[in-house]
Amino acid sequence: MRRAFVKALMLASALLAISPAAAEIRIIQSPGGQVGPFLDLFEKVRESGERVVIDGPCLSACTLVLSIVPGERICVTKRAVLGFHAARSVDRRGRLYAEPEASVAVLAAYPGPVRDWISRRGGLSSRLLLLKGRDLAAIYPRCR
Repeated sequence: MRRAFVKALMLASALLAISPAAAEIRIIQSPGGQVGPFLDLFEKVRESGERVVIDGPCLSACTLVLSIVPGERICVTKRAVLGFHAARSVDRRGRLYAEPEASVAVLAAYPGPVRDWISRRGGLSSRLLLLKGRDLAAIYPRCR
């Protein structure tokens, strides 16, 4: 279990480019993964005071950045895409199963405009909802 956690944290970290001179974290591509490592990583980012630049796909558990890092420290580029779906887990046989209570908690943790956007599209389900372009720029500022 600990090995899987470390591996997932390394994967999450590898998909983020850290630019110390600019004091920012740049998400360039993240397919998501286990929630725990993302929560830990984004908690550290929040504590660091660094800005988060979403500069590519930030899918699934990666979107938890929106719940942890203050919105005024998040900006998006034209390449940014946020992908949301309902929470799910894998059983011992490798089968996916829904986690409705976790989905409710995750949705509640997102900022209001994101929650509203998801709700207008039918809520969290097994299908991936992609927030990008003008819809995303209406919620988060473009990076300068």
